[in-house]
Amino acid sequence: MTLPLPRTHGPVRLWSVPTGPLQENALLVAGTQNQGFLIDPGDDAERLLALIRETGVQVQAILLTHGHFDHIGAVEPLRAALGVPVYLHPADLPLYRLGEASAGRWNLPFTQPRDPEHPIAQGQTFTAGDLTLTARELPGHAPGHVIFVGDGFVVAGDTLFAGGIGRTDLPGGNHNQLMEGIGRELLTLPDDTSVYPGHGGWTTVGREKRSNPFLG
Repeated sequence: MTLPLPRTHGPVRLWSVPTGPLQENALLVAGTQNQGFLIDPGDDAERLLALIRETGVQVQAILLTHGHFDHIGAVEPLRAALGVPVYLHPADLPLYRLGEASAGRWNLPFTQPRDPEHPIAQGQTFTAGDLTLTARELPGHAPGHVIFVGDGFVVAGDTLFAGGIGRTDLPGGNHNQLMEGIGRELLTLPDDTSVYPGHGGWTTVGREKRSNPFLG
């Protein structure tokens, strides 16, 4: 099994792992003390566990940007294996609870996870050793979508992609909300901020300002 190499942002290391048939990016983030968070474990639990064991990262919690099934498919086995709590914005709990039904429409196998232990709110900080992430609400793709901002990077979920934006034609989507949120929470970050989306490759805030056709 080939494990990904991390990208670094100062003392922070970040591993991005495409998971499942929809190639959703699960992310492992850790600081210098090798404590960190697992974000959006969408599928391939064994591969993610192998990465965690290989790196030795002490995962403190599972953080979810939103509740769509392709971002939560490995939550239950990883929660059990790691013995950590799960965090989700409460506005996305209905979507989260529909995970099995949603995956079934694609004829995809899915283990419905138990409800998250804790909510996420605007401005909430998550600390693991010397790593700090701050949650910012950015609905539009999903009612309770959040992003996680670190020092020099942001985990954007399905809000902003390299050359694209999140879908808003799914239940709970709102195009105007998404565009307002991108402008407010993402485009106000420094241009050299790295953006790690929920699908596809990473980009930067400045690159998307210059070339993303949806932001003109």
